[in-house]
Amino acid sequence: MDAAHCYLEGNADAVEFCTHEPYTNLLAASTYTLQEGDLPSRSGSVYLFDVGDAEDVGLNLLQKIDTAGVFDIRWSRGGDGGGSVALAQADADGCLRVYKIDETQEKGNSLREVSGEKISSAMCLCLDWNPSSTSTVVGLSDGSASVVSFTGSNLETVQEWKGHDFELWTASFDLNNPSLVYTGSDDCKFSCWDIRDCPANNRVFQNSKVHTMGVCCISPSPSDPYSIFTGSYDETLRVWDTRSVSRPVNETSLSLGGGVWRIKHHPSLSGVVLAACMHNGFAVAKVSDGKGEVMETYNKHESLAYGADWNRGKDQKRSVVATCSFYDRLLRLWMPETAFEL
Repeated sequence: MDAAHCYLEGNADAVEFCTHEPYTNLLAASTYTLQEGDLPSRSGSVYLFDVGDAEDVGLNLLQKIDTAGVFDIRWSRGGDGGGSVALAQADADGCLRVYKIDETQEKGNSLREVSGEKISSAMCLCLDWNPSSTSTVVGLSDGSASVVSFTGSNLETVQEWKGHDFELWTASFDLNNPSLVYTGSDDCKFSCWDIRDCPANNRVFQNSKVHTMGVCCISPSPSDPYSIFTGSYDETLRVWDTRSVSRPVNETSLSLGGGVWRIKHHPSLSGVVLAACMHNGFAVAKVSDGKGEVMETYNKHESLAYGADWNRGKDQKRSVVATCSFYDRLLRLWMPETAFEL
């Protein structure tokens, strides 16, 4: 069921609901727009919306921040108040930026940049926070990855290594062992690295045979410490069993009919995911007992499906999701019909 929609001023590529009470009503969205020509430029924006509550869902724009073209945004995992809640941004200028929530009685919630660091001459394509939100891993357009510590308002690169031959579209920390980082790239390789020492010399595994096209999403399961979901341009969602950490097993594969750019786990239902499927809209899927099934599809966007996320409000009787698409610059809020019937 559709709840609200709006058009952004740039090509929409990411949406992220805040994961922390009392800010689960906050939705961040980002854009990336390439201006071609003799001197091409990559511009973008970060938007902050208030989506209301379960009784009154909408898109109330609180703030728009103009910046370089944004490839990815992520709210921090840890924290229990505005001072600890952070939003990180990976952008086309090779910068990692971090915003904190400011809350004033007159203006309500807004984002304030507290740190920004140029970490590479390459573009920053993706990012993820470690479980304690004290570090991020950033994937770069030259195939490298960087681990950047965040303490107070200081960003410092503590590891950088060349892990892949082409663009590194996805990087993720293991949720139970923050010493492990997973990466995926246009070179079709799904890799894992131990970052306690030089990661280039501590590759835990690299699988180059299963994904037939580039790996663009890696999403560890929050409910199963040995389960990792991957998405690829080959239009397949895969689930990996990592109990043998040096030799993961692809135990489930599900065709979604479009490149699987983003996978987001339902906040309370194990095995239920929301997927952005590029040319084939969005899908709610369920994986259990080694089998995968598409429960619902959503095709009300007219362009590449890139951004997707679940709202994490505690008092909702139904799931609310946000999705966005690229060239039509469309942001939508909607409620899946099936999620709470699974």
